[in-house]
Amino acid sequence: MEKFFHLQERGTTVKTEIVAGFTTFMAMSYILMVNAGMFAELGTVSYNAIYIATALSAIIGTVLMALMANLPLALAAGMGLNAYFVYTVCFGLGFTYANALVLVMLDGVIFIILTLTGLRKKIFDAIPQSVRTAIPAGIGLFIAFLGLQNSGLIVDNGATLVGLVSFNLFSGSATWASVMPVLVTLLSVLAIAIMAQRKIKGSVLFGILGGAAAYYLLGFTVPGFYDGFGAGFSFNPFTAFKDFGREAFGAVFKEGFDFSPYIEAHGMGSFIVTMLSTALAFCMVDMFDTLGTLYGACARGNLVDANGNIPKMNQAMMSDAIATTIGAVCGTSTVTTFVESSAGVGEGGRTGLAALSTAFFFLIAMFLAPFAQLIPSCATAAALIYVGVLMMNCVRDIQWDKTEISVPAFLTMAMMPFTYSISYGIGFGLISFTIISIFTGRAKEVKPATWIIGLLFGLTFFLTH
Repeated sequence: MEKFFHLQERGTTVKTEIVAGFTTFMAMSYILMVNAGMFAELGTVSYNAIYIATALSAIIGTVLMALMANLPLALAAGMGLNAYFVYTVCFGLGFTYANALVLVMLDGVIFIILTLTGLRKKIFDAIPQSVRTAIPAGIGLFIAFLGLQNSGLIVDNGATLVGLVSFNLFSGSATWASVMPVLVTLLSVLAIAIMAQRKIKGSVLFGILGGAAAYYLLGFTVPGFYDGFGAGFSFNPFTAFKDFGREAFGAVFKEGFDFSPYIEAHGMGSFIVTMLSTALAFCMVDMFDTLGTLYGACARGNLVDANGNIPKMNQAMMSDAIATTIGAVCGTSTVTTFVESSAGVGEGGRTGLAALSTAFFFLIAMFLAPFAQLIPSCATAAALIYVGVLMMNCVRDIQWDKTEISVPAFLTMAMMPFTYSISYGIGFGLISFTIISIFTGRAKEVKPATWIIGLLFGLTFFLTH
């Protein structure tokens, strides 16, 4: 291990690396339950199948990062990208679960090519800084909005599209059965925040588990809550593996390339433009997320050199690209480097041994699917809301007093939750940046790639809506 991971050179030990790996696992393990619950809403794939797909793709991606790049970073199906997959690509655009997996696989293949050719970083550099900075915040707002909806706190009131759920138990407009889960979500968010402030590792996971416990305890106060509870439930962990093999694994090859229902409904022109723009959105969001996480986590662990370069950065990005491709085969959305890896780095993780440890704990978690399925949506909604909070810190880097920066940044952030689409937010940000630059004498600052990407988004808006 010393020869392969260079533990002494990076000032760490086997014990420190294992503890760091476990810390990272505790910080990001919520993705197993959140991702499975999100995909289960599609109705075409089960909670069990996606739980295993999420765990397996996390194991493969994290092991690749450990062995290829020797970095203490873990990978899994990315938050924000999974929401884009389910709510925009499937529910919004009308692609099937298997169709969307083709786009994820395309994302992975493109990233492999871009990484091999060195173009991935050049494309990243071509995106305006104002838009690039705002993307994580926009995704955070989108994720938090999903959590608020899943908890039942935000509802469609028919007049203003969104409104606050009724808490009035006295006038008859609300019942304890409807209010109780909302209160569980709110209390869970506060509990996560308190634990995080007190530096308790795994605060998100503990918040989910605590919320689930509160939900079932308070269930005794709701008449009929436990009627039929547990019917058909099995503690056999291999049931989830069977569901995975039948519903998720290889679905991209079995059904994914049949786009005929979409083409019949929308036409070939719309299909081509929508597919290209959607694949582009997957690529851009994954690209920004990965590069940002690599820089952030490595900087925190003093793993960057004097010039700010990350050791074996190309290998790290290649690990991410291969993991995304394999994740599509497994049946889940884009696999990306998790910002929660910073928790393990903060515990002293400096090498790929920490990542291997994280992968090992995900392996154990694969056999806990029956218990994870008991986690209610009001508990996982708290995780979504809190992750949204964490992703908002980038807004401090936006120069709000400069219109040419603040307007594209604001549109990028605002349009994501308001249009229920991450890609639309990016599109509005790029187009607004280009137009403002043209009419303020700064057209030369717009890079060729920005023109091309903005044009693709423009075609999407005019030809698909």
